[in-house]
Amino acid sequence: MDSVAAWGLTSLASTDPEIHDLIEKEKHRQSHGIELIASENFTSLAVIEALGSPLTNKYSEGMPGNRYYGGNEHIDAIENLCRSRALQAYRLDPSLWGVNVQPYSGSPANFAAYTAILNPHDRIMGLDLPSGGHLTHGYYTSGGKKISATSIYFESLPYKVSFETGYIDYDKLEEKAMDFRPKLIICGGSAYPREWDYARFRSVADKCGAMLLCDMAHISGLVAAQEAANPFEYCDIVTTTTHKSLRGPRSGMIFYRKGPKPAKKGQPEGAVYEFEDKINFAVFPSLQGGPHNHQIAALAVALKQTMTPGFKAYAKQVRANAVALGNYLTNKGYKMVTGGTENHLVLWDLRPLGLTGNKVEKLCDLCNITVNKNAVFGDSSALAPGGVRIGTPAMTSRGLVEKDFEQIAEFLHQAVTITLAIQKEYGKLLKDFNKGLVNNKDIENLKAEVEKFSASFDMPGFQMSAMKYKD
Repeated sequence: MDSVAAWGLTSLASTDPEIHDLIEKEKHRQSHGIELIASENFTSLAVIEALGSPLTNKYSEGMPGNRYYGGNEHIDAIENLCRSRALQAYRLDPSLWGVNVQPYSGSPANFAAYTAILNPHDRIMGLDLPSGGHLTHGYYTSGGKKISATSIYFESLPYKVSFETGYIDYDKLEEKAMDFRPKLIICGGSAYPREWDYARFRSVADKCGAMLLCDMAHISGLVAAQEAANPFEYCDIVTTTTHKSLRGPRSGMIFYRKGPKPAKKGQPEGAVYEFEDKINFAVFPSLQGGPHNHQIAALAVALKQTMTPGFKAYAKQVRANAVALGNYLTNKGYKMVTGGTENHLVLWDLRPLGLTGNKVEKLCDLCNITVNKNAVFGDSSALAPGGVRIGTPAMTSRGLVEKDFEQIAEFLHQAVTITLAIQKEYGKLLKDFNKGLVNNKDIENLKAEVEKFSASFDMPGFQMSAMKYKD
């Protein structure tokens, strides 16, 4: 048997040069590219240190104080601190709200919440995917294929945005809900650039007898910083990821109401919320095994950072940068869904240009600009969506402000101009279009500009001066 020093105390670079080299290449990509995927961010060195800690060694199935294994005194303290900070970050009274911080990520958090409060085939309503919703809110295709487990196990009827304005059509939502009578209404999305009218959602839920869940994954950092409307005022349950605008590790949380319910006609006197035990049981043992303690510790670190003036200023800048980017593109004659943004993202409708999101995403990738193709309401094909989603959290974490995002918007304008030129010369079919990407001087020149621009900004999480690949 090898000595401990031989196998357990050697560095990654020595143990596995191949993986180490790929990580170094990824560091170069992140530091020398423009990261505009709205669901991504750059976390801190402190969070990364917690993620890479010996906490990954420990099993701790169960809840603090009630574990299935011994040796969890420090793990209990970490999880309790994380839960306390989560409530504090969102200004929640611990006698009225609880939180489970064990979900591995956002999708498991959502399914745990559904498992806790719904029976198979209960009815749910969430925002349709082409309208800016999320897969886990019950998506299925126009042909009836059930894509998400949510639509497999529950009966889903989506609500949509107005085809004229791109805003959620609350009147139609209410009309559908009164006919469908869902047990749960879900608000929140992954590509909706406007605020959510939680009061209207609450009104609709009360009228049709539904519970109300908000998935605030994309905007949880903005909510914490009070730069977005507060879902806790109206919702029964709030779920979130922690690695998007919250700028933490890849993890998830489920917040739930507890204590006495407000008085309501037809409700027994002294009724209380019964979410806590159901949600905790749904997370473990129903769906997960042992918690990822390194994630929970890293989340506690991120939540502490969230409660600083610097994070408040960051969240404010995220919104300002999104507005600046959207305005620049709009002034160039491009179409933004809803005409702009009130949060961290813009959704760029490429259909008036005769382009698909696939082509723009692909060309941007070659220029070291990372965006993602995204469905736009009215799209006929999910395989060739008509838009791209652009988010500002990651590059704002690198210190960029409005003038820098105007430069990014100019790069995007140039990328689309190149895309149009290639399509005009080579044709619309993707296999023909791809031929125009090879040895393209315009692409090479734009990539060089992008790399020079991006490398001029600091990078959270690691020292650029210590990278293996600096140029």
